Amino acid sequence: MNQKSLNANTLKFIAILAMTLDHILWVVFPGYLLNPLIVLGHAIGRITAPIMCFFIAEGYYQTHNLKKYIFRLFAFALVSHFAYNFAFGIPFIPFQTKVFNQTSVMWALAWGLVVLTIVQSNHPKLTRTVKTALVWLICGISFCADWSCIAVLIIMVFGIHRGDFKNQMNGMLFYVAMYSAVYFFFIDKVYGLLQMTVALSIPFLMHYNGKRGEWKGMKWFFYLYYPLHLAILGVVRILIHGNVSMMIGG
Repeated sequence: MNQKSLNANTLKFIAILAMTLDHILWVVFPGYLLNPLIVLGHAIGRITAPIMCFFIAEGYYQTHNLKKYIFRLFAFALVSHFAYNFAFGIPFIPFQTKVFNQTSVMWALAWGLVVLTIVQSNHPKLTRTVKTALVWLICGISFCADWSCIAVLIIMVFGIHRGDFKNQMNGMLFYVAMYSAVYFFFIDKVYGLLQMTVALSIPFLMHYNGKRGEWKGMKWFFYLYYPLHLAILGVVRILIHGNVSMMIGG
């Protein structure tokens, strides 16, 4: 890749491909399997979340209407909840099975935008103490989502350090290391370490040229593609395994 050769559309398309591969593997080969090709596929899938978080943070600075942007993300999170839970056989009503992965990453992404809005606000009532309390509260609210509150914190650090790529990436790796540690000690050791392959996203983000790309429809394409591919995977799950739940690892 040439220096700064990737626009936003290209990066988002890379994220979509990585996400689709990851989700297919979770549905077709559920569980924490140690087959090298499956593990490699899930490692490639770790590229997706950092790219998504990066462009949520970018969107904060580029949107013409922040309130509409936040509303759109929450509306999308609501639609995605049903598609995500259907894909992986998770009850639509949360917390009937476990605490983790009760809804899609879109819930965390929407709250990440809210957190970035709060921490960047100059409103006099939003003191440092109030901001900190709100961040903790939102982390609790988003904890149940895919990628948990880690996605929220990554968006926050990406937004705070916009223009400082090194601190953005260091912040991301710090928060993902926390996620990885929880995975390692409480869920699965191999897949705990696997979370750190988010580092694979760094070379791609490093080459972001700050341009959107010629096609203006990528945003709406993703809004359509995300729930649609999950709905299709839900049908695949039922055809292969029956109507059983397969909680994925995030």
